Parts: sequence; C-alpha cells; structure tokens
Amino acid sequence: MNNTNTAVSEQLIDAALRLSEAVDRLHFSPPVSHVYNPLSYAWTPHELYLQRFGASRKKVVFLGMNPGPFGMVQCGVPFGEIAAVRDWMGIEAPVGKPASENPKRPIEGFACPRSEVSGRRLWGLFAQRFGTPDAFFAEHFVANYCPLAFFDLGRNVTPDKLPASETIPLYAACDAHLRDVVSAVQPDWVIGVGGFAETRAIEAIGRDKVRFGRVLHPSPASPAANRGWAEAATKQLVAQGVWPA
Repeated sequence: MNNTNTAVSEQLIDAALRLSEAVDRLHFSPPVSHVYNPLSYAWTPHELYLQRFGASRKKVVFLGMNPGPFGMVQCGVPFGEIAAVRDWMGIEAPVGKPASENPKRPIEGFACPRSEVSGRRLWGLFAQRFGTPDAFFAEHFVANYCPLAFFDLGRNVTPDKLPASETIPLYAACDAHLRDVVSAVQPDWVIGVGGFAETRAIEAIGRDKVRFGRVLHPSPASPAANRGWAEAATKQLVAQGVWPA
C-alpha cells in the first residue's frame, strides 16, 4: 500500500471517528428505546474494512440508510451479512456490546446466526459480477449515511421516522461525514441504495460535485426486491451509465 492509498484510508478512519463521537452526543426520545452505534462497539472490524477496502480513489460509492439489525449492527461493516464479511471479504474481529443492549436484539458479533437479507443480496450481486473483493473495491465502495441503529423494543426504527428535532442534528453530523467520504475517495458517482439515501446524498453534497443515482433497496420488505433484486439493480445501474452493459 503506497502513501497515497494509506492517506485515503486514514481520512476515512478519521472521518468515521469524528462521526461516531458526534452521534454519541445526541439524544433520542421514546418510542426509541435503544440506540446502537457500531462505530463504537464494533470499531475493530469497521476499521479493518476501511483499511483494506477504502484505501484508494473510487468511481462509485453505494450509500445505504443505516445499519441493519443482523448486518452492520453485528459486525461493523455496511450491509454486513456475516458470511459475506467473513468469507468473501476475509474480515473477522472481536465485537463488543453497546452500553444499553436491547434484549430482543442482542449483539452476537460474527456468531450471529441470522442472515441480513439486504446485505446478502447486495454483496451477492457484487461477488457474482466481480468475483473477488479486490476487483469490486478497485472502483467501488459501500458506506452508510447514518451509523446508528434505532429500536422500539424489538422493532427497527429507521432514521426518517424520527422527529425533526432529532433528525436535524443527526443529519448534520451524517452530512458532514458523507462530504468527508466523498472528499477522500473522490467518486464520479454516489448511488443511493433506496430513495432516502439518494435524497440525503444530494442534500449533503450538492448536484455540482458528483453524479447521483439510485438502485432499488434490497430489503425483503420490498415486494419488487423479492422479485429478483440483483437483476433489477443491474438494469438500473446499466441504464444510468454506472456499469457497462
């Protein structure tokens, strides 16, 4: 790894640490019962992800909304389906616990037996199209807009469902981090995985900085995604000119 590439990953690491500290200062009210910050308790695998796969300029940044309960919440990697992170990316590291653990959403780290369907679909497509992580990450990167996961006891609460009084400071921190990511990896494209991420990216970065697009979110809650997400996402990326046909 040359000095230029080391500098890119160090910028991403510094930006993630600043984001983690900023969001840890925020407070959230009921019905949110628990807030998880995997940039804190799952920092070790997250830092490995940035060191290994964020150490160069990129053509495309894929941007998700926030951590899933069986993905990044468990292993610190965006859309972190355990098998994809451990077996495809080769990342496995100790994971701690949040200060207040939700008994209905325990942190099991890389021992988590549940599948993060969105992550399985996303990383599955990338593995199928590019083969190796090095081939994919040569020009691509995957990040989340918001690093926090929110729970109403056993239920997942997405950031867009929070009151404006709480999203204003949260989005300010997330916007600043996203600008730092774009400054570090200098992409041509930022692709929102779902409409929320695309909207927030445009708001944070501005249309004159990069090109924007979106793909269908791979969540199993989406009927369209359940009818062949990989094929649909590939068609969208080709149609937008992000990927060659």
